[in-house]
Amino acid sequence: MIARRLFLLSLLLLVGATVLLVGCAAPKHAFETKDAHPGLQSTAHDEMTELPAPRDKVVAAVYQFRDQTGQYKAKERGSSFSRAVTQGGTSILMRSLKDSGWFRPIERKGLSNLVKERDIIRSIRQQYDRENAQRLSPLLYAGILLEGGIIGYDTNVITGGGGFRLAAIGGSGQYRQDQVTVYLRAVSTQTGEVLKTVHTTKTILSQELDGGAFRYVDADLLLETEAGISYNEPTTMAVTEAIETSVRDLVVEGIKDGLFAPRDSSAARAAIADYEQRRERASRRDYFDRLLQPDNRPGLGLQVSGGGILYQGDYTNPEARPSVALGLQYMMTPRWGVGLEGDLGRLSAADGRFNEMTLSTNAQLSYYFVPRAQVTPFLRVEGGVRSRYPYTYDFGTDTFWQGGASVGMEYMMSERLALSTSIGAQYAASDALDGQNVGTYHDSIWQADVGLTYYGLGALF
Repeated sequence: MIARRLFLLSLLLLVGATVLLVGCAAPKHAFETKDAHPGLQSTAHDEMTELPAPRDKVVAAVYQFRDQTGQYKAKERGSSFSRAVTQGGTSILMRSLKDSGWFRPIERKGLSNLVKERDIIRSIRQQYDRENAQRLSPLLYAGILLEGGIIGYDTNVITGGGGFRLAAIGGSGQYRQDQVTVYLRAVSTQTGEVLKTVHTTKTILSQELDGGAFRYVDADLLLETEAGISYNEPTTMAVTEAIETSVRDLVVEGIKDGLFAPRDSSAARAAIADYEQRRERASRRDYFDRLLQPDNRPGLGLQVSGGGILYQGDYTNPEARPSVALGLQYMMTPRWGVGLEGDLGRLSAADGRFNEMTLSTNAQLSYYFVPRAQVTPFLRVEGGVRSRYPYTYDFGTDTFWQGGASVGMEYMMSERLALSTSIGAQYAASDALDGQNVGTYHDSIWQADVGLTYYGLGALF
C-alpha cells in the first residue's frame, strides 16, 4: 500500500514537471515558421551607446578581427568542421565602432573591392565626360588601426548537475559554463605605437533539465514518458557582447589617458568612475569567473543561530525539537577558523518517558573550502560537553563528553555579515545521556541550524 502511494505521488510529480517543461520548451507557435526580424542587441550595447559624446570622432580602420582560437565545435561522435565561434568578428567590431558614436570606421576588409569599384566609376566618367569628368573624393585615411581578435574559447570551465530516481521515475539537470576572451588594441598609424590594449571575458552558459518514467502500471500496461528542455546561450551574442564591452572600455581608457577628447568633461569623469569600479570588481574574479571577496571574515565573529535537534538513543520515537545557539568564531587563516559555541535545546521521545533540557558547550575547528568566494561550503569538527538539567556538571551523571562534525554552506552578504546553514551529528562518550545504558551504540544527536555571523567585533570597540 505504501509503495503504491509512493508510486502515485512520484507519478503525479512527474506529470506536473512534464506539463511545466513542455510549457517552457514549446513556446507559442513553436511549429510555425516565423518572419525575419531585426537582430537582437547584446546586454552591453546600451552601455556602449551611452558613453559621453566625443568632441571629434576618431577615424578608425579595421583590416581584420578574426577568430584566433582555431577551435571546431565539439561533437560526441565523429568530427565537425564548424567553428566553435563566429568568423564574423570584423563585421561585429565595425558595427560596434559605428554605434558607439566615437569612431568613423572606414572600410579596409574589402579594400580591394572598393578600389576596383572606384576604378570602374573613374573609367565610366572618363568615357562619357572625357575631360569634364568629375574627380572622385579622396579616401579617408585612419588615425588609428584597431587590431586583435577572439583569442580564447575555453569549454567546460565549470560543469555540474544532479538528479533523482525512485522506482524508475525521476529527472536530472545539468549545466556547463564555457567562456570566450577578446583582445582589442588601438595602434597609431603615424608611429605604429600601441596606444591601448583592453581585453574582455564573457561566460557562455548551457543548461539542460529532463525527466522521465518507465514503469509497469499493470501486468500488461507499460508507462513510458519523458520531457526535457535545454538552454544554450548563443555564442555569437556572447562574442558580440565581449566586443562591444571592449570598445566601451577602449574609449574610457582613451579618455582617461587623454588620447580621446570628450565633449562633456563631467560626464566623462562619471564614466571613468564607473569604469574604475567595474575594473576593481573584475580584479576580484578568479579563473572560474567567481567574484572573490579578499577581506571576508575580518577579526572575531559573533554567531547567533537557531534550528532543531533530534535525539537518537535508547528510547523509541524520538522527536525533533527547536534549539538556539550563541558562539564566537575567529579565523586563524583564510581557510581555518576556531570557535566556541553554546547551544540550548530539549531532547525528547514521543512516548513522554524522556524529556530533558540540555546545554551543550563545544570547541570548534572549521575549514572553509573557498574562503574568498561569496558562497563557500565548510566542514566543522567539534568537541565538548553536554549537560542535563540542573547542569550540575557531574560527569557521568548529568554531564557527558561528546564529539561530532557538521557540514554547511556560508553566504557572505557583505565582507562582515554572513548567513550560514549546517547539518551535523554529535556522538556522546557515554550511553547514559538519556538515563539508560542499553545496547551497543552510545546516544547521539542530529542538529540542523541556520545562523547569522558578524565578523570584526574588534572594530566596534
